[in-house]
Amino acid sequence: MAKILVLYHSSYGHIEKLAHEIAAGAREAGATADVKRVPELLSPEAAKAANYKQDQSAPVAIIDDLAEYDAIVIGTGTRFGRMSSQMASFLDQAGGLWAKGALQGKVGGAFASSATQHGGQETTLFTIITNLLHFGMTVVGLNYGFAGQMTLDEITGGAPYGATTIAGLNAERQPSDNELSGARYQGRAIAETAAKLHG
Repeated sequence: MAKILVLYHSSYGHIEKLAHEIAAGAREAGATADVKRVPELLSPEAAKAANYKQDQSAPVAIIDDLAEYDAIVIGTGTRFGRMSSQMASFLDQAGGLWAKGALQGKVGGAFASSATQHGGQETTLFTIITNLLHFGMTVVGLNYGFAGQMTLDEITGGAPYGATTIAGLNAERQPSDNELSGARYQGRAIAETAAKLHG
């Protein structure tokens, strides 16, 4: 049975929702899936002042957790077309794991959010994917078997590189059913790939 880690940073809860949906999809495919978040770099006072969602139930990860899983799916909100500093700081601590080859051959995936439709979701996914490739991981995106990413009937996130959602300028928009379905689909695809490679 493949072991999946869904690792995220979520300021306002949008990525948190996608993370749990990805984990649900992985479990549908027969994997075990843990959802963890990276440490917050803002002080509690600054996070509260910025209206960050502070009641997130996922435990905080440590860097050595990464070596314990067959697949790691990483999600973060977009910061000017790249991953958040919280996620970047966490992944920057993986040098020891990289040097030992501890992540080589694992399956990886990425998911993201942005405030607007063209707010850098795809470049953010690639900043995550770049890390995964340096770690020696096999990347699984959101393939076109999930046709929902091609809909013109509604505004929606989703790209072949990973599941995404659009949060709105004031974080007022919640992930749509279509975006959540894409996240669940990607979770299943990653778990199925991990099972083939590590089963």
